[in-house]
Amino acid sequence: MKYYVTISLLYTLLIIITPLLSNAQTDMDAIMMEKKQLCIGPMYSHSSWKNYWEGTLKRDNQNLGTISTAAFALMGAYGITGKLNFLFNAPFIKTTASAGTLHGMQGFQDLSLYLKWMPVEKQLGPGTFSLYTIGSVSFPLTNYVADFLPLSIGLHSKTASVRLMLDYQVSNIFATGSATYVLRDNIKIDRTSYYDTQLHLSNEVSMPNVSNLNFRAGYRSTKLIAEAVVNKWTTLGGFDITRNNMPFPSNKMNATTIGANFKYVITANHNLLLVGGGNSTVAGRNVGQVTTFYGSVFYVLDFTHKTKSVNQPVKTN
Repeated sequence: MKYYVTISLLYTLLIIITPLLSNAQTDMDAIMMEKKQLCIGPMYSHSSWKNYWEGTLKRDNQNLGTISTAAFALMGAYGITGKLNFLFNAPFIKTTASAGTLHGMQGFQDLSLYLKWMPVEKQLGPGTFSLYTIGSVSFPLTNYVADFLPLSIGLHSKTASVRLMLDYQVSNIFATGSATYVLRDNIKIDRTSYYDTQLHLSNEVSMPNVSNLNFRAGYRSTKLIAEAVVNKWTTLGGFDITRNNMPFPSNKMNATTIGANFKYVITANHNLLLVGGGNSTVAGRNVGQVTTFYGSVFYVLDFTHKTKSVNQPVKTN
């Protein structure tokens, strides 16, 4: 089973770990759990930024110094069948600023639930082609404050998304591409009025929807996965941060990241896994220039009461 922390999930100015940013086995990879197997474990990630894009203007953050985000998450994936998996992710997030007078925030963020289906897997030329569809929902676990960016732990918006993913593997070399559309529900903030590009005499904020493109390629075997990843997150609407102001939940938040991920299977029966990786923001709009690192240990529980084979299929577990 392969785990990847991507900041694809909902960008804010500090890059918040979100339903699509912090994923179990994941909604972005071509890996499936076998039937009646559960892969579960804790994950830790650390993100930080000092420079950010105010609209398209890149500048430093002298008032707050370096913004850091630590995320602790419990993640898992269960094989309903070999072609249908259920995934979940529940993160606890803490934000801090190295300068200024604003205090960071902490708490449980959003619970994310996924169904991942592989309707097609077939030989095509010298390799194997597979197609996946993934649906997900997320909702806040606590009544945290969204309107305190860049130190909020999330945007407090319920979401629903659908992803289409294609994968092609020849021997141990693979390439995977996917596209996602995310619907975001309106949120309520602790104000009676606010201004985006016009005055709103309401505490309800309309949240723009989001699209995501993800491409990854590398080496994949039953023992090791090593991959390079490019991820593009685009807000379909919203507005730019105005000069010298704090960000707002419905800002246009676009980001492109590049990174690398690794998975290593420690035991011969594929029960114990180490994963790690990182990524960096190379282009953005109303987001921080974030660098993220993460690491995890996961364990696979087999509820089939059968002896596991060492020679498992390459694209499972």
